[in-house]
Amino acid sequence: MAVDTALTDLPGAPTAAAPHPLDPLSGEEIERTASIVGASEHATPTLRFVMISLAEPVKPAGLAFDPADVPPRQAFVVAYDGARKLIFEGVVDLDAGMLASWTPVPGRFPSYLAEHMDGVEKVVVQDPRWQEAMRKRGVTDFDLAMVDPWPTGYYGAQDHYDNSPLLCRPLTFIRSEPGEHGYARPVEGVIVTFDLDAMAVVDVEDHGVVPLPRYAGNYEERFLFREGNRPAFSQFRDDLKPIEITQPEGPSFTVDGHSVTWQKWALRVGFNPREGLVLHQLSYTDRGVERPIMYRAALSEMVVPYGDTAPTHWNKNVFDMGEVGMGLMANPLTLGCDCLGEIFYFDGVVNDSLGNAVTIPNAICMHEEDYGIAWKHTDFRTGVVEVRRSRRLVISFIATVGNYEYGFFWYLYTDGNIEYEVKLTGVLTTGAIAEGEKPRYGNLVAPGLYGPHHQHHFNVRMDMCVDGPGNSVYEVDSVPEPDPALNPHSNAWITRETLVASEAEGARDWEFSTARYWKVVNPSKVNELGSPVGYKLMPRDVVPSMLQEGSAIYDRARFVQHNLWVTRYEPRELYAAGDYPYQSPDAQGLPEYLADDAPLEDTDVVLWYTVGAHHVVRPEDWPVMPCAYIGFMLKPVGFFDGNPALDLPPSASCSHCPAGACTCGHSETHRGLPLAENGHGHG
Repeated sequence: MAVDTALTDLPGAPTAAAPHPLDPLSGEEIERTASIVGASEHATPTLRFVMISLAEPVKPAGLAFDPADVPPRQAFVVAYDGARKLIFEGVVDLDAGMLASWTPVPGRFPSYLAEHMDGVEKVVVQDPRWQEAMRKRGVTDFDLAMVDPWPTGYYGAQDHYDNSPLLCRPLTFIRSEPGEHGYARPVEGVIVTFDLDAMAVVDVEDHGVVPLPRYAGNYEERFLFREGNRPAFSQFRDDLKPIEITQPEGPSFTVDGHSVTWQKWALRVGFNPREGLVLHQLSYTDRGVERPIMYRAALSEMVVPYGDTAPTHWNKNVFDMGEVGMGLMANPLTLGCDCLGEIFYFDGVVNDSLGNAVTIPNAICMHEEDYGIAWKHTDFRTGVVEVRRSRRLVISFIATVGNYEYGFFWYLYTDGNIEYEVKLTGVLTTGAIAEGEKPRYGNLVAPGLYGPHHQHHFNVRMDMCVDGPGNSVYEVDSVPEPDPALNPHSNAWITRETLVASEAEGARDWEFSTARYWKVVNPSKVNELGSPVGYKLMPRDVVPSMLQEGSAIYDRARFVQHNLWVTRYEPRELYAAGDYPYQSPDAQGLPEYLADDAPLEDTDVVLWYTVGAHHVVRPEDWPVMPCAYIGFMLKPVGFFDGNPALDLPPSASCSHCPAGACTCGHSETHRGLPLAENGHGHG
């Protein structure tokens, strides 16, 4: 990422009118916000900007903003003064050119500042205690060291007390030569405690020497076949033929600023440094009527707890969003590599700690994909085949957080389905072990190298507005018919719906034995059959949490203890683990949001759904991990009066039928001949 130093402004200078109240801040607005704060009485030489983002206006009662009453354009500032060890939250009114509020947040710690990511390594490698630990392991060329600034987690009371510093606990890896795959050679047993306020090493713990793994484990082309590397193949494949995805007439979507329409879908695309990609005002036009479904949807938090008791692993439990910032870690995406086809890109604009705007080019990728058969039926009596192809709109971004890559994908389908998917790839965090030994809490991936057991839990916040703002949530279970008199053949079953009536009942768990799902309905809107219109959340990749009560992370990551949480909308309740989970021991976020037991029937409800990846490491995950896929789906249930994809036109590209005998519905239909005679056959 390069800092755009050309974007400068003076406090109080006018800002160009924003196209829409939910559009993310421009680079000019970010730098103007920083200038206004910097010119205020609250500025100090040690004040740094953690995140500058849009202060989203309160949701309008009718879900749409009145063009005649546009809310003021405001920026939300999270700043940290390392000398005072204090977070401040500020609101800057960009229309008025003034600081509207400035509020201290005592007892909390900020997520990483930009300079922490590379500044820690430079200091650690100069520390004589760390150097002595490296010499014990036979390492004398410290330029080969790779020091990752892992968030501190929470060891105990020494990490959180009055005036305690902002800490991290870096881990060390040693490359074989410059540029090589450093994670192949972890330094086991050495833990550095680092003061991020002073940018100084506090302590170095050495729990004993474990030999460095012998092999490099490189995956880059330039290193693959060098001596000492052990690739699982001898040459690149030479039998892959080109696949070209073209849309000669261009894509089917239209973009106006951050507003997107595609097929019958409409939405606004947002981006901020903490959450990354945000979807706003998602709706579907049904028979000429625009019907809202979700007002806002984004990743709310994620945590990666490790299940290894080794000194360098047991405290790994990073909140990659709340402790680092997923938007700050977004990749610039590349056509033909990250995205394929007719692509539209949105840039992401974030800030550095001095308030300069940083543009991440092509941070969000949008394109449409063929997705196989949408629906099909063959009338075996007439030989008529009707088939339509599905298509989906893909909106995604990819973040690199240290060793791991996370791809976050929203899919909108032609049949009204909405899907969220996380793709996990990148490099395992690794541990060293003496050759000939087997790890108890992980699996070997190479001689002397193992991957610890761990999990990834992602919580997605969805502010629902199914056909309007008044919604209710039902838990739906499929159960055997309870009345024996009605079930003489022992084959009947029914669905049983349970209203989630208040926040005291808002923490819900999936149940395999009843094929449980959850349904959001609008009790004020009914379909032609007399049932409330709705969408259902279909669980996928349900992973039981391995966190145990008494662990350091158990209270801090309470959101993983239930699959679904339902709350009533509150504008400031955005993050499942709270606003500031860094270095904090207590339960924030969802447990607090439920505490007031707000009623949930026929009101403004928010779904918080947790998906997980249970990673028992394989050799096939090394040296770089193939994508793992997890997610969930929202499906219309009574929202439409029939199949919403029935109006898909026949495919103009269908070419498998003989001329004059096509039964695919796009040209002359041949009726009456047996299938074997019209070129299809049985299969």
